[in-house]
Amino acid sequence: MGKLDKQQEYFVLSALKQDSKEAFSLLFQTYYTDLVLFCGNFIKDKDSCEDIVQSIFLKLWNERKNIQIETSLKSYLLKAVRNSCFDEFRHLEIVRQYETEYENTVLDSYDTENYVLYSDLHDHLRHALEQVPELYREAFELNRFEGLKYREIAEKLNVSERTVEVRVSKTLELLRKYLKDFFMLLLSIGIP
Repeated sequence: MGKLDKQQEYFVLSALKQDSKEAFSLLFQTYYTDLVLFCGNFIKDKDSCEDIVQSIFLKLWNERKNIQIETSLKSYLLKAVRNSCFDEFRHLEIVRQYETEYENTVLDSYDTENYVLYSDLHDHLRHALEQVPELYREAFELNRFEGLKYREIAEKLNVSERTVEVRVSKTLELLRKYLKDFFMLLLSIGIP
């Protein structure tokens, strides 16, 4: 792996904290290829390795003002790659576990005659939302369908954030009750 000596490292990090794109470019050119190869010791997919290393450099740039490196920059980057690989393993394990659970439970329980399509779910969701009190429904729709944050909804409706939180929570509770037969599909569209 290419290496900067301690003095070069100090100057490059100082320049990076001062928003120097040249310093960032030097770090990227010095370490990128070797970090991708190091990542390959853990993850065998080259594209995934490149994504991981690019994410680390992006994080380095985004956090450049506050970065504290206790050891050498090389050690810092190697640890970041290793930790990201472990995070990737955990993520893949969760995905595999979910897929196995999903295959064993949901897919076995549905046949083509009884499979619920998203359009069916949409009709049932619309009908269920009609059963929800208008104040609750409005807060819920602004949050889930328009993507507004609780703070934005509170300002729009002229109520407290806590009130919005309660209304959305109550709507979810009612929807879970009305749509209990569609639980797995609800999870897939973000309604727990």
